[in-house]
Amino acid sequence: MMTHSIEDRNWAGFLRRPIQQRDNDLTRTMHAGRSVLITGAAGSIGSVLAHAIAQSSPRRLILMDQSRHRLDSRIREIQADSPAVPLIPIVGDICHAAALDHLFATHQPDVVYHAAAFKHVPQLEIDPFAAIRNNALGTYELAQAAIRHGCKTFVMISTDKAVNPHSIMGATKRIAEMILLKGTSSRICMRALRLGNVLASRGSVVPIFRRQILQGGPVTVTHPEVSRYFLTLDEAATLVLAAASRTGDGSILVPRLGSAHKIVDLVHYMIAGHVDIPVVFTGLRPGEKMSEEMLSSCEMADPNVDRELYRVRSRTLPPDDLDDSIAALVQSSRQNDSAAALGIVRHMVPEFYPSDTLMALLHSDHTSAVRA
Repeated sequence: MMTHSIEDRNWAGFLRRPIQQRDNDLTRTMHAGRSVLITGAAGSIGSVLAHAIAQSSPRRLILMDQSRHRLDSRIREIQADSPAVPLIPIVGDICHAAALDHLFATHQPDVVYHAAAFKHVPQLEIDPFAAIRNNALGTYELAQAAIRHGCKTFVMISTDKAVNPHSIMGATKRIAEMILLKGTSSRICMRALRLGNVLASRGSVVPIFRRQILQGGPVTVTHPEVSRYFLTLDEAATLVLAAASRTGDGSILVPRLGSAHKIVDLVHYMIAGHVDIPVVFTGLRPGEKMSEEMLSSCEMADPNVDRELYRVRSRTLPPDDLDDSIAALVQSSRQNDSAAALGIVRHMVPEFYPSDTLMALLHSDHTSAVRA
C-alpha cells in the first residue's frame, strides 16, 4: 500500500477509478447571464458549487443557508475570487413558504441547486421531525415556490440512503425525490442526483479518522464489513453540475461510482505510513445499514446511459395521493404526532424499514401520551 501524508486529498489511489473532471465550458454555458439559487450554500457541496458557478458569469448568485457565520465566510471567499459577480446572501429556512415566495419574486432564479438537508443519521433517529420538516416538507415548499415563479431547472442532491431506507433521513430524502418527480413538467425540469459518501466533507468520517490518527488512535469503525460508495468533494459538485446540464425530462440520476468500499479499508489507506494505530469496532449506530445501494429492487436503470450518469425509472405516488400525504405530514408535524407521521412516511415509502431506535422512541412517545 502506498505511503502518503495524512493530509493528502488525492483520493484516486483509494477509489481505484478515474476521478470525474468538471467541464468548465459546460458550466459557463449553463449559468452565464442567469440567476442561480443555491440552498445549503455554506455546506461542503454548496460551497464548491458556489465557487464554480461564480466563475461562470451568472447574472446573480443567491446563496441561502441557515448559518449566518458560515455564509459570511463563504461570501468573503467567493468575493475574493470573483469580485464582479453579484452575490446575494440569504439567511433563511426552506420551510418558510412566505419567505421563499419573496425570495423567488425578488431575485427570479432560473436555476436552483438544492443542497440543504439534515444528513446526520443517528441524531435524526432521535429527532425524526427535524428530518421530516427539513428534508421532506422543506423540499416540497422549495419545489412549489420554484414552480410558481417560473424556475426552469431544479436539481436536488439526494443520497444512496434513500434506497430501501433504514433511517428517517433516508426515508425523507426518498420522499423528496418523489416530490421532484411529481413537480417536473414541460415548464420546469426537476432532478434528484443520488450521491454516496463524500470524502472529507463536513460531517464525513475522514476528518474524524484524521484526528484520531494524529492523536495516535484508536480509530473507531462501526463494523469490519460496513461498506459505502465514496466520491470526492469536487467530484460531487462536478456531478451535480452535470445533472443540471442533461437534456430530457425530470428524473432521478445516479453516478457511476464503481464498487463500494469497506470503511475499514479507508482507515487502512489513511493509516498507511503511520505505525501502531489500533482500529476498534464499536457496532452499527441507529439507522445505519451494513451497506448502501444505488438502486432498489423496484427500480430500473435506463439502458440509455452516458459516461457519468444514468437515469433511474422509479416508483412514485399518484399526484393526488402525494399531495394528500404531504398535507397529512404537515398536520402530524404541527401536532408533534410521531406515530401518525411515521405511518404516513411508511405509506409513502413502503420499503422503509424503521430502526429499533426510532420504533422505541415512538413507543416511548405513545406511552407518555397515554399517561398524560
